[in-house]
Parts: sequence; structure tokens; C-alpha cells
Amino acid sequence: MKIRCVITDDEPVARKGIKGYVEKISFLELVGVCEDAVALNNLLQEQPVDLLFLDIEMPYINGLELLQSLPNPPKVIFTTAYEQYALKGFELEAVDYLLKPISFDRFLKAVNRAHELFRQNAPAAPDHLFIKTDEKLVRISWDDIVYIEAMENYVNIYTTQTRYMTHATLKSVIESIADPAFIQTHKSFVVNANKISSISGNIIELGKLQVPISRSMKEAVLEKILKNKLLKKGS
Repeated sequence: MKIRCVITDDEPVARKGIKGYVEKISFLELVGVCEDAVALNNLLQEQPVDLLFLDIEMPYINGLELLQSLPNPPKVIFTTAYEQYALKGFELEAVDYLLKPISFDRFLKAVNRAHELFRQNAPAAPDHLFIKTDEKLVRISWDDIVYIEAMENYVNIYTTQTRYMTHATLKSVIESIADPAFIQTHKSFVVNANKISSISGNIIELGKLQVPISRSMKEAVLEKILKNKLLKKGS
């Protein structure tokens, strides 16, 4: 998950320093740098922003006043040389309040806090999908799926109880899967790694069912299974 952020500060040195910090954090995406709150207000009318790095004392209108004027403000981390605004900043539900000069470890603590807030507020991933088969929509839970097989413009979805055929491509099914347990093992197969009972050579056994692993994918498939601790070494 990328957090779209904007830096706003009337001091060039401060903007440059925070920009350098942002560029070190993989989950931050810098979408704008503004010299004052007026420029920030204009930017917010044009594109979505998740997080502000916002100075307080600036020309025309200060950061606190701007934040109070926004009907649905983004999350904010204040970056200022003035500690007397801290109480007001937290009353405005700031993620954090950083005093200049800002060290990288203090910056990192603040953005990690923001990342956790966004993670907690993210909508839960669906635990199922719907497919059209025999003129009706059928709900299938991810946990019930054993593996998926592509057959030209159709896919077979094998569950613990039965098999469903639907008109779709394997690519479209993969794009709809929200569960990291599903791993593509072959150009025509995707397996639920939670259902794997053993792996022998280039064959995955899922109870009484077997699915091939292509030679070109084998190393990546085994790495994903072991990395996610879905199958322990020696099993």
C-alpha cells in the first residue's frame, strides 16, 4: 500500500530535507511539494492525498488554519520549529508533531505510525469470489478452493466438495484473488498452498489431487511457499 504524501514548507532547506527522507521510505509516494499553504490548498483540489508533512508558520495562512478549513483533511504530520502549537496540532488529530531539526529516526517513527493507522483503517479483503455458472452466480470461499485450472477461455475451480466451470481467463481470476495463499505453479494452474500435502519433483499433491509445477516456475513457487510458512521444510 502506497501512501500519497505532500510536503509543505516555506523553507527550501526544510523541503529538501523532508523530501530526502520520504524518498528512503518504500511505502511513501511523493505527489507534491508546496512552498506555502495556499499552494497546498490548490493541489488538494486537483488530486487525492493521503498524508501531509505540514509546516505551521508560513505566509498568507498557517498550516493549522489551512487544516481547519478543509472539510475532509488528509492525515497530517506537522513539521515545525515551534513547540507551542503541539497541543493544537494534536487536537486536530495529527499523526505526529515533529520539531525541527528533524532526525531521520524521529521521522521514521512518525511515518511508521501513519502506515499503521492506514493499515488498520484499510477495508478488509474479501474472503470469497462470485462466479457465473449454469446461469447463476455462485459464491465460493477462498478457503474452499483447492486449485484452479485454465482451459482456453474457461477455468475449472476445484473445491473441497465439487468442481465449477466458468467462462473466464486464468489471468482475470488471479487478479481477483485477495488471498496470498494462492500461488501460480504453471501457466494453467493456481493452487491454494494451504491445501498442499506434499511436493514430489515437479508435482504438487493436494490430498488425492495432483497439479504440475513448471520447471521455469519451480524455484519461485518453492520460495513463496516456504517464505509464507505455508509448508515447512521437511514436510
